[in-house]
Amino acid sequence: MSQPAEAAASPSRVTADDLDQAVQLAVTVLQEAPATAWGGKAGTLEWDCWETVEHLSDDLFAYAVQLGPRTPPLDGEVPFVWESRRPGGPGNAVHADRTAGPAGLLQVLEASGALLVAMVRTTPSHVRSYHGYGVSDPEGFGAMGIVETLVHTYDLAEGLGLVWDPPADLCARVLARLFPNAPVDTDPWLTLLWATGRTEVDGRPRLTTWRWYGEPRG
Repeated sequence: MSQPAEAAASPSRVTADDLDQAVQLAVTVLQEAPATAWGGKAGTLEWDCWETVEHLSDDLFAYAVQLGPRTPPLDGEVPFVWESRRPGGPGNAVHADRTAGPAGLLQVLEASGALLVAMVRTTPSHVRSYHGYGVSDPEGFGAMGIVETLVHTYDLAEGLGLVWDPPADLCARVLARLFPNAPVDTDPWLTLLWATGRTEVDGRPRLTTWRWYGEPRG
């Protein structure tokens, strides 16, 4: 259960271990889903649950490769081909082999997460690379990966009928890193859902548009 906001009053920096924790928690929860449930919608998204895991895997992969070149790009994405497999589906470079079933799908998610964990852990902190929400550093890309993992697992849990309540301290760290204007006197998990347009919090209405700020703090 998430702890009150005051439990995370002074969040520390986001680390590769934080990202690894988020991915492993997500995989563990998603392993509980029935094999027949993956074709249903993921919460309020237009994608089904299988596509949403592919999208999340693709996010993690994309953030990892953005840090990969010896001189990372500052004006655009590393030019992989991202494409949808159906009209309205997510545009991914990563697609899971459906014959491998849900276990294979989650293996793709875990492997993509491990790529980003490794890049965040080994890339020097002074390195910068492009993101549409601000040129960022390895910590920022790790925080982005955590946000993607936490909120898309929320979408998936809604669609799959699972319980998902990630640690408050983890939520507080990514809020401090990517959402500097978010309230700090509210439950960190609910605040992260609010900051990503998924719910209201403490009388603040649900956001219809939102973004994070990837630029390094300080």
